[in-house]
Amino acid sequence: MTEPYPLYEPYAQGLLDVGDGQLMYWNASGDPAGTPAVVVHGGPGSGHSPGSRRYFDPARYHVVQFDQRGCGQSRPHAAEATTGLEHNTTGHLIADMERLREHLGIDKWLLYGGSWGSTLILAYAQAHPERVSAIVLCGVTMTRPEETDWLYRSVGRFLPGPWEEFRDFLPPADRDGDLVAAYSRLLNSPDETVRRAAANAWATWEDAVISHESLGKPNAYTDRPSDALMAFTRITAHYFSQHAFLEDGQLLRDAGRLAGIPGELIHGRLDLGGPLYTAWQLTEAWPDARLTVIDESGHTGSPRMRDAVLAAIERFAGQH
Repeated sequence: MTEPYPLYEPYAQGLLDVGDGQLMYWNASGDPAGTPAVVVHGGPGSGHSPGSRRYFDPARYHVVQFDQRGCGQSRPHAAEATTGLEHNTTGHLIADMERLREHLGIDKWLLYGGSWGSTLILAYAQAHPERVSAIVLCGVTMTRPEETDWLYRSVGRFLPGPWEEFRDFLPPADRDGDLVAAYSRLLNSPDETVRRAAANAWATWEDAVISHESLGKPNAYTDRPSDALMAFTRITAHYFSQHAFLEDGQLLRDAGRLAGIPGELIHGRLDLGGPLYTAWQLTEAWPDARLTVIDESGHTGSPRMRDAVLAAIERFAGQH
């Protein structure tokens, strides 16, 4: 088992004006002359995790992290009811990443991320393949309608009690329809009490799925600070109710645009929220990608998954 690198601090950080009244937080760490890499966080709406940079050797990598619109240290923050989400779409986030790359004077960078981060990485790479040197994905998602329906409806067959509570939090008229869209309406209610209650109900369901997995962690979502939880649930429901602002199957259909970009896909066989099938389909459509399946791991990872991510990122160290 290999240990991640000790946590190191950024040498630079700032707020980048990306338009639409949005200021995007970013930081850079490691060696400015090293292999450029950007860490794309999950969620959507979770914000960056400083610990993610521990996968990168600071002597060989130039590591960039940022908070997507509305979360983390970016402003305005989606926990505030007055913060609109009309300028918060996948297309906006792709443009933000490009603006950050140009701001930092980077020609090409490695893309690393997991869960929702893998969806955004794939969308960015298909839009700007000439700017991508390599891709490392962990917990692969493409945020297709079938994946969202699985996570918020079908997987309830394994957890009928918690899923029924998740469904029955909604008004009776919404319980047989699009649950994610119904939650999104509540999370945008002008009544703060309604918003906070909906955020807690959503997070309680997410916790039930994660904690049921192999090596799952209890209260992974509900333990978040209230504003962070509000932003996470509000942004997630916004994106998922709109199918990530992508055409159904778009990322799989356009996987050919990734030709020539080496990819490492790492996925837990026991991932309950995001089944292995998605990663397998993507590998079939992307000849330059290699899939590593971690037998004992779920969505939240395991020591072997951590080792696999470290090995994948080490593979590309020193490349420019």
